[in-house]
Amino acid sequence: MTEHTTMTHLECARCQRSYDADAVAHLCECGSPLLVRYDLERAGARLDPGVLAGRSNSDFWRLHEVLPLRDPANAVSLGESVTPLLEVSTLGAEVGIPHLMLKDEGLNPTGTFKARGAVTGVSRAKELGVKVIAMPTNGNAGGAWASYGARAGIEVVLCMPTDAPPLSVVEADAAGATASMVRGQISDAGAMIAAQTPEHGWYEAATLKEPYRIEGKKVMGYEIAEQLGWRLPDAIVYPTGGGVGLIGIYKAFLEMQQLGWIDDPLPKLICVQAEGCAPIVRAFEAGADTSQPWPDAQTVAQGIRVPKALGDFLVLAAVRATGGTAVAVSDEPIRDAMRTIARSEGLFICPEGAANVVALPALLERGALDPDDRVVLLNTGCGLKYPETLSADLPVLDIGDRLPPARSEGASR
Repeated sequence: MTEHTTMTHLECARCQRSYDADAVAHLCECGSPLLVRYDLERAGARLDPGVLAGRSNSDFWRLHEVLPLRDPANAVSLGESVTPLLEVSTLGAEVGIPHLMLKDEGLNPTGTFKARGAVTGVSRAKELGVKVIAMPTNGNAGGAWASYGARAGIEVVLCMPTDAPPLSVVEADAAGATASMVRGQISDAGAMIAAQTPEHGWYEAATLKEPYRIEGKKVMGYEIAEQLGWRLPDAIVYPTGGGVGLIGIYKAFLEMQQLGWIDDPLPKLICVQAEGCAPIVRAFEAGADTSQPWPDAQTVAQGIRVPKALGDFLVLAAVRATGGTAVAVSDEPIRDAMRTIARSEGLFICPEGAANVVALPALLERGALDPDDRVVLLNTGCGLKYPETLSADLPVLDIGDRLPPARSEGASR
């Protein structure tokens, strides 16, 4: 039987200590995240861009040689497929970046990129014999892990802030998670999960406290390269909370370099945070290797409201290694940006994705982006998951009243 994966071991992201990939593992003894490592020489002998092109785009595990699952029978699926990389030329013309693209992760199962982490995290947990997964969440990750947990027959315990997006709360509850809400931030929820997990024997799956979530997120990097004909963009703009997606994309590019699939310079990785919660931006500007906890974190883009990311040092290293930058945006224009891209491109994106749009003028002004750059924006979720973010004040008519003119008619009068 052909080996499904070439996974060899787990490696500490900070001290490089090795761990057995087939034992349940969380953090290194030094307290840092563990990363999955592969025999890329063996993977490259079995998989190349030509082979990949012959595999179905509707099969998430089409990259199984560089994904962490021993037995395909343990794969848990809700119908994942390659998400589209769309040209957004109308928006690009408006902001001054003609070659602007958007990777729409809102088309994943459960409506966000969190499904990518859940599919690998839950599948691997199933393979390792895990019975109960516990994690803190700002909302979308909880909904995703609860849904995949239900599919796998694994119980999921969640703790989330009381102001988590209502639809994500309902989603997690409907999927059967044992969910609670805390009067505090996700960091408070995380502390409660961490403190109470040992007594119950749960499998803690907080961001980067297990090694496999990042492996699902890294597939975004492989997809972007494939969708662009294995020629990388000049920059990728990413809304950053825990930063797993950005870390994963960078990991994918490093793996593809070793596989010999790409030889372009790596894209500038650009971290976008909210002014009300910008610990990584502050650390980047200070030249620090890690961030400090952000007090009283607040932002309408709740998915990036992470006061202190466990993997902040990995985000900062990736941004600096690629010549990228980190920028914070204010909340006020985020809602406007959601409407702007919906009206110009027909895409109803999430607030976190809209934060990227808000950041573009500042990135051009400071020279972090050039007007001729090919730029990919990561939209991490569907705007429909945030019904409380925007409102519509529509006229109410009586039968027989005249309808308002179309906007173009109104502008010409």
